[in-house]
Amino acid sequence: MAIRIPTSLPSSRCCRCCSSTRQARRTSEGEQRPPLNGRRAPDHMSRKPINPSHGNGLLQLRRRPCDVQLRSRRMRRGREGAQVAWATAFFHLFPPLLLLLHRIPAVGAEDPYLYFTWNVTYGTVSPLGVPQQAILINGEFPGPNINSTTNNNIVVNVFNHLDEPFLFTWNGIQQRKNSWVDGTAGTNCPIPPGQNFTYHFQVKDQIGSFVYFPALDMHRAAGGFGGLRVNSRLLIPVPFADPADDYTVLVGDWYTKSHKNLARLLDAGRTIGRPSGILINGRPGKDSTGKDDPPLFTMKSGKTYRYRVCNVGMKVSLNFRIQSHAMKLVEMDGSHTVQNVYDSLDVHVGQCLSVLVTAHQEHRDYYMVASSRFTKYALSATGVIRYAGSNTPPSPDLPAAPSGWAWSFNQWRSFRLNLTASAARPNPQGSYHYGSINITRTIKLVNSVGLVDGKRRYALNAVSHSDAATPLKLAEYYGIADKVFKYDTIADEPAASDAPIKIVPNVVNATYRTFIEIVFENPDRSMQAYHLDGYSFFAAGMGHGKWTPESRKRYNLADAVSRHTIQVYQRSWSAILLTFDNAGMWNLRSELWERRYLGQQLYISVVSPERSLRDESNMPDNALLCGAVAKLPRPPSYI
Repeated sequence: MAIRIPTSLPSSRCCRCCSSTRQARRTSEGEQRPPLNGRRAPDHMSRKPINPSHGNGLLQLRRRPCDVQLRSRRMRRGREGAQVAWATAFFHLFPPLLLLLHRIPAVGAEDPYLYFTWNVTYGTVSPLGVPQQAILINGEFPGPNINSTTNNNIVVNVFNHLDEPFLFTWNGIQQRKNSWVDGTAGTNCPIPPGQNFTYHFQVKDQIGSFVYFPALDMHRAAGGFGGLRVNSRLLIPVPFADPADDYTVLVGDWYTKSHKNLARLLDAGRTIGRPSGILINGRPGKDSTGKDDPPLFTMKSGKTYRYRVCNVGMKVSLNFRIQSHAMKLVEMDGSHTVQNVYDSLDVHVGQCLSVLVTAHQEHRDYYMVASSRFTKYALSATGVIRYAGSNTPPSPDLPAAPSGWAWSFNQWRSFRLNLTASAARPNPQGSYHYGSINITRTIKLVNSVGLVDGKRRYALNAVSHSDAATPLKLAEYYGIADKVFKYDTIADEPAASDAPIKIVPNVVNATYRTFIEIVFENPDRSMQAYHLDGYSFFAAGMGHGKWTPESRKRYNLADAVSRHTIQVYQRSWSAILLTFDNAGMWNLRSELWERRYLGQQLYISVVSPERSLRDESNMPDNALLCGAVAKLPRPPSYI
């Protein structure tokens, strides 16, 4: 029988982060909630249901007030002193037992587990008045929100009731040492129709606002997306007071064509065209008669609320604003920011941000607005925020949207990392001095579009990615990579503008623990956005025109925001800096799903020189196998 020996004493630190917001734990309806840290929740902690916008079955634990903690701390010191005296006497009387215990390895308390069972089905929705097939999770559109805390283990058992293979990816979750469950076609075999697969991953050393969505084909156009928040641990200070509540706002463009019809258009070499509308949490804001949808959120006068805004769309950058209310930016893609105040914020496809909003206006209803940016057409959606007890409808005068890319570019320049705030760990975010690290490799990627065999393809440096029948990660792990793909078919420098486009699995071979510069150059007249799985990077620079080495003089090498998705403005460039310290196979993709589907993506292979659990986790026992590895013997595990 294993004996569990505590490896540390409870911290006596008392701080503002003893909040119910960051203590939140979530379970799906009908599932058992694991005990808090292996124990029954103490009596001084109370449970209360959260607003349904947070997801079904969400529980929140409220920490006792700090004065109660101080009294408890004094009592604990007395108990601990008595325990130490008793233990000293015990081991003095029984030295053989001390020797026995010395040989038993200490076992630390495991981080909490959150369990979910998701049934993925088709259903009919009509958000824009046109009945259409959508992907539902447990009957919900959008899907349920996952509410977790730093280092929680998340276990999601996904049952695929669709007629097609299916995967989820967890946008922004770094999956440290664990690309096995990243959920892309290059890392995982799809879940076959009628079968299930259990994702098990840890939100290791992360905080912030993220999303999940379907990763294969054009499934993302049919829904299946939801919010994924990672709250700070109790003992990690957060650079703002606890909000009265915490809301998730999923904004995005929407097509009334089914995902299968959209895929057929692309397979035929055509484009999916302009979206049909904009949705906020699955609603356009008004019904077919022009009547407002029911309020999405409620605020009480004088209280401050956190809104986590994520663009889960397919194509269009959006501007988000709240009628008559300013927004204080506090977090972007998992990093605390300098807390500037904005009237509106651009949110590009795949990005998330958090703002604090104080209810200090006249007691009535107000609109939140999401509208298209950088398009010849104007699309928008509204959602009602109600002051508690209000029966006064919102004013029909909506706040005006900004215009032009220069406004958005200047807003991006105002975003700064909060250097003194702690993120997932106690050390300040500014303790990592990325600007003083020598760059060992520069990869410059230029997006392009062209015809191959008469059909449209999108490419990076003239290489258009195609998914292999065997996931790239599995081929590499089983030692048959040369039979599935070739490394570095893409060059670090862009090809000539008239170079023909090659369609192959696109894999970049990166050296473990090297510091890399990646430059994205966008010669098109439309916006771009790129996401990198497995990492956060420093968004160091942007500029108009073409990038040159002289452009580095304009980099922010002090307090650039660390994030996972970066926009690239039309006929402009963006540069990011990062260390490839997370072993695995990681997808770098255009977040504009039409472009990704037609090849504007690649994978970065980061292999540790040592097959060691220190650097990478073993392949899960439940991993699905397919393609060329389906019948191969399993390679030896890491040790």
